[in-house]
Amino acid sequence: MKLSELLKNIAPTRVIGDVDVEITGVNIDSRKVEQGHMFIAMKGTVVDGHRFIAKAVEQGAKAILCEELPEDTNGCTFVQVESTEDCAGQVATTFYGNPTSKLKLVGVTGTNGKTTIATLLYNIFRKMGHKCGLLSTVCNYIEDEAIPADHTTPDPIELNRLLGRMADEGCEYAFMECSSHAIHQKRIGGLKFAGGIFTNLTRDHMDYHKTFENYRDAKKAFFDMLPKGSFAITNADDKNGMFMVQNTKATVKTYSTQRMADLKARIIECHFEGMYLDIDGREVGVQFIGKFNVSNLLAVYGAATMLGKQPEDVLLVMSTLKSVSGRLEPISSPEGWTAIVDYAHTPDALENVLNAIHEVLDGKGKIITVCGAGGNRDKGKRPLMAREAVKQSDRLVITSDNPRFEEPQDIINDMLAGLDQQQMKKTISIADRREAIRTACMMAQKGDVILIAGKGHEDYQEIKGVKHHFDDREEVRKIIADA
Repeated sequence: MKLSELLKNIAPTRVIGDVDVEITGVNIDSRKVEQGHMFIAMKGTVVDGHRFIAKAVEQGAKAILCEELPEDTNGCTFVQVESTEDCAGQVATTFYGNPTSKLKLVGVTGTNGKTTIATLLYNIFRKMGHKCGLLSTVCNYIEDEAIPADHTTPDPIELNRLLGRMADEGCEYAFMECSSHAIHQKRIGGLKFAGGIFTNLTRDHMDYHKTFENYRDAKKAFFDMLPKGSFAITNADDKNGMFMVQNTKATVKTYSTQRMADLKARIIECHFEGMYLDIDGREVGVQFIGKFNVSNLLAVYGAATMLGKQPEDVLLVMSTLKSVSGRLEPISSPEGWTAIVDYAHTPDALENVLNAIHEVLDGKGKIITVCGAGGNRDKGKRPLMAREAVKQSDRLVITSDNPRFEEPQDIINDMLAGLDQQQMKKTISIADRREAIRTACMMAQKGDVILIAGKGHEDYQEIKGVKHHFDDREEVRKIIADA
């Protein structure tokens, strides 16, 4: 593609060199630059890409998109813009043939529920005979092809490359999680969304956004950018639900389990195997538990119907779906206790999962919770998580999650600081996560439930910059097998 074509949707402040050069690739990582590529110098939160311009030129870059021109502008064409962050998505979507003009893209944002909703929509539409793509925390998919996910939302180049492949391979729909980081960093810039879904908003990512208001506004920016003719489905049970859509051009639909809304649902019966629900006056059995999953399913139902599917058809397929990997995933033991592995890593998510377990147990068994908190992330939520976990558990085992570059015991101490003397009496701390899980299993009696929270689908522990294989589900199954 000619550089002039690549620049058609942005407004450079200055161009030095030939705009008729042929561009064969686009990169924001200088290590991936090859002969004929354009390198986009991004001012990241950790590293400034402008430092690697010379390296990109040396590796064969034909064009550089940057905010600050280097002293030496020989060797290729330099395109100066006010913000490379604003332009990267536009350039990427142009290079990959504007993929979202060829398929219907639905974005899901909020603190909790993004993975479940995006994955269920992907599964529903595939079961209805459509070719689909998925961009999620757990894994990215182009039809059956699994592509490992490093971030909730990929960088704009990788994102458009994947969407481009989806379009080229005939996908009609794509469903993606939109993290607050990705929205704020304009990773989704240039994409056209057919619709957006808001799940809920609770404290998270304060290490990045600094204030709750900044975090909230990053989510809202997604709905502000939705075009006329798209849809916005929002959770009326969340106090920020209507705030999200107050400036959107999209058609707004609300969903609720508690109040008047366009989409309503209630639980008729609940067991560990699933629930029987009333959704908009239609009864359906689903293989999920918990009120928060009723909200998730309502959002899925709303999006599918807004995309033109008949309500009865959506509910029929919904009844066949299973929970997403690492989300309220049960493992039963021969001794009669049940372990539930869940990704819950915020106070609100812990509250939701523990409420769901209580709804099913109905006082007929004890709950033992194993949880920790991630290192080098929002420290303020650590005591809140411990408090939420101990409040709804009979025993609490605080342990290591992904300590990253922090000491596990320091993180545990931050969590313990949230507990009073009475709460400390039913709490123990074990830094070794494997030993913590084993201890909880040894405590459990027939009818009890062990919640192992925080990592869910993850199959690693990140320690001092190294990912070590570790899977909560594997650990429980080993303990059961060795018993």
